[in-house]
Amino acid sequence: MERPNYKNWMPKGMILGFAGAFALCLVLTLVIRLGWLRIVFLIASIALACVTLWTLLMHRAFSYEGKRQMSRQIIEGVAAYIDLTGGGQILDVGCGSGALAIAVAKRNQKAFVTGIDRWGAEYASFSKSLCEENARIEGVGDRTEFKQGDALMLDFPEGSFDAVVSNYVYHNIPSKDRQAILLETLRVLKKGGTFAIHDIFSRNNYGDMQGFVQKLKDIGYEKVELIPTDNGRFMSKWEATWMALSGSAVLVGKK
Repeated sequence: MERPNYKNWMPKGMILGFAGAFALCLVLTLVIRLGWLRIVFLIASIALACVTLWTLLMHRAFSYEGKRQMSRQIIEGVAAYIDLTGGGQILDVGCGSGALAIAVAKRNQKAFVTGIDRWGAEYASFSKSLCEENARIEGVGDRTEFKQGDALMLDFPEGSFDAVVSNYVYHNIPSKDRQAILLETLRVLKKGGTFAIHDIFSRNNYGDMQGFVQKLKDIGYEKVELIPTDNGRFMSKWEATWMALSGSAVLVGKK
């Protein structure tokens, strides 16, 4: 029986990169005779060993095949906020391996889901073809499509979608104003459309998000909430702390 492959949010290539850097620094620590330089490489070796261990633990927690399966819990949790029983058009911004787009399509069997991503080099194992193959295996290939796209400037007219979703995308985009990225996403939402955007909404990443919630309400959005997910909803506070996910929340509402 075929099974979808949603990969892992902590790519093996990243783990191998840190492990390789650790090995190199360790070798240099052993062969270099100059005292101060040897100490520098020793410190670097210890730091890289810690980072490598952290990435391994992250990979284990996020794995769809492992015991914790945090990725699956988050994906299903975000998808549960979208209810288009009568059908409609849904957009997933930053679809990666297709997991969220597919989960939303499976929950909304009369809806059509479009996923966009830039599929950058840092996540080289994710691709359009992978999304399409996963959708086919999950039985929603005829109700999904996947395209190259840019979250900073969506290639869709205003009011194109009945719902928009996203998961852990925008904090990865270099920007001085991530609230503007959120507004660009909401631009393509129809009047009456719903949204569920999950990310690390810390002040460092987004600024004053409570102020942003009020701004949306002031311009006519309804039922806008920023719901924490780092307090047991998707992960425990301890998990959020050691995985650097503190501030995780889902922004929901209706246009």
